[in-house]
Amino acid sequence: MKDLVAHQLVKYLEDRGVEHIFGLCGHTNIAVLSALENSSIKFINTRHEQIAAHAADGYARAKKQTSVVLSHLGPGLSNAATGVANAALDCIPMVVIAGDIPSHYYGKHPHQEVNLHADGAQCEIYRPFCKRVWRVESPELFPEIIEKAFQLAESGQPGPVLVDVPMDIFSKEVDVALFDKVKQNTRNLLKPSIDDETAKTIVTRLVEAKKPLLYVGGGIVLADAASELKAFVDHTGIPVAHSLMGKGALPDDHPLTLGMSGFWGTQYINDSCRTADIILGLGTRFKEADCSSWYPEFTFDIPGTSKLIHIDIEASEIGRNYPVELGIVADLKQALKVMARVARELYPEGIKRPDLEKEISAARTEFKSSNTEMEQSTAYPMMPERILAELREVMPRDAILTTDVGWNKNGVSQQFPIYEPGSIQIAGGYATMGFGAPAAIGAKLAQPEKVVIALIGDGGFGQNPALLATARHEDVAVVWVIMNNDAFGTIAGLEKAHYGTTHGTVFKKDGVSTSPDYAAMARAYGVEGIKIESAEGFKPALEKAIASGKPVVLDVPMINNPVPTTGHWNILDIYSPDKKVSHVSTD
Repeated sequence: MKDLVAHQLVKYLEDRGVEHIFGLCGHTNIAVLSALENSSIKFINTRHEQIAAHAADGYARAKKQTSVVLSHLGPGLSNAATGVANAALDCIPMVVIAGDIPSHYYGKHPHQEVNLHADGAQCEIYRPFCKRVWRVESPELFPEIIEKAFQLAESGQPGPVLVDVPMDIFSKEVDVALFDKVKQNTRNLLKPSIDDETAKTIVTRLVEAKKPLLYVGGGIVLADAASELKAFVDHTGIPVAHSLMGKGALPDDHPLTLGMSGFWGTQYINDSCRTADIILGLGTRFKEADCSSWYPEFTFDIPGTSKLIHIDIEASEIGRNYPVELGIVADLKQALKVMARVARELYPEGIKRPDLEKEISAARTEFKSSNTEMEQSTAYPMMPERILAELREVMPRDAILTTDVGWNKNGVSQQFPIYEPGSIQIAGGYATMGFGAPAAIGAKLAQPEKVVIALIGDGGFGQNPALLATARHEDVAVVWVIMNNDAFGTIAGLEKAHYGTTHGTVFKKDGVSTSPDYAAMARAYGVEGIKIESAEGFKPALEKAIASGKPVVLDVPMINNPVPTTGHWNILDIYSPDKKVSHVSTD
């Protein structure tokens, strides 16, 4: 029996449990769109491919499932590239299926072909950031390739893959037995763990150390290992610091959570990391901002003061930035299960550190009190600290928050408590401006029962406001809170501090704002838009927006004060050698 490849692809995706596909139409992929018309899979039609990729990214994080993007060739694929690269650097599983020129027209430069250096080479655009890139050369190869694509996207260190399909192949017939064959393949691979002897070595060294520390990254959330982490911490009493992407892996109100390290970490957290005598790194890359550009006097002094044990699913991450005494390739969920069991066997009564818990609590209280004046300020435009504080008061504990870059990433990571693992989505590795707003659409589609808030800057929201068309069409009840400072605020603060100007970073001409009215823009798309007119008006408007169960945009004018820093970033040395200069306010 034979059937069209496009029809069999849709049936394959249904069989894999795919519920949504994100994308945009083009003449190379409408065979697939037509096959989706009567499918159980919902096609989420976006107005720009970058929106589709970011929404799929947010969906995969919230659903804990590989997302699917359907793209057109040429400009469609290059438009999506930023969103796919963002997913790649944050290890988010994604399968991108892209139409391409007809296979019999390679080299003739047909409509929208990319071929300046090689014929039929558009798939090469994705090679630097995808785990693998396939170009399908015949219908018979398609079933095996699509199966490999999903397995590779989900295994090891997850990430995106590209399946590039000449448009004529979508419309060719294939023997359905080839699809039936790949369906027999297991969809769940057993993941590597650690043995009891290794676990005993790790646990013993940590417990016997004077100042042990767990340093966790986003790998904990990706491995769905948060409950195992908490069980291990509760029994051993070891404090936890985290990277930007590790935020929420252990609740911020847990008595042993220190917080985020690095450039935007507090002094207490950075000192705790720097003076630890043994550190167990779990699912982290020890990235630059998290480690104060690896300067030993600020955040981590490895191997000087601290010795490092590192567990990660990806071998190439171990020892990349710091030398390790013991490196282990393992799935974090499996490894932590073994370590927690061994810890209970070795120390059945558990280990309590009441003095340390009091110290952590006092440091938290002190930091919170340092922000009280700003959190209660009646200034308008609003203080960013007040926006964050009132948002946390109103948001349910398990609500999903998506962020972008600037205050809404750095400030949130530093001073906004997250209580449920996976309930915050951050563009970490690529730090993409424009991620947070469309990612919220994907998160809400994945978890429709949860409140979803996108906390973003005006620069980030302005990247792709056409996402509101998708929100309206699909009735996606996201609340977008725009921290509007009429600028690319963080960069403006950097330029002002180091060069005495904000040239090219602010949205004003002759002192007058040239920014659009985002509330009016939302209404033009058929979405409710509210311009906040006073500091006192923000909280009730937010409460009303959440209660409405509809998509709402809140445009919140904000003072562009910098996020306070205690760590270091090497760019400061490049701008202003031998000077202690960071960001300054531009208001």
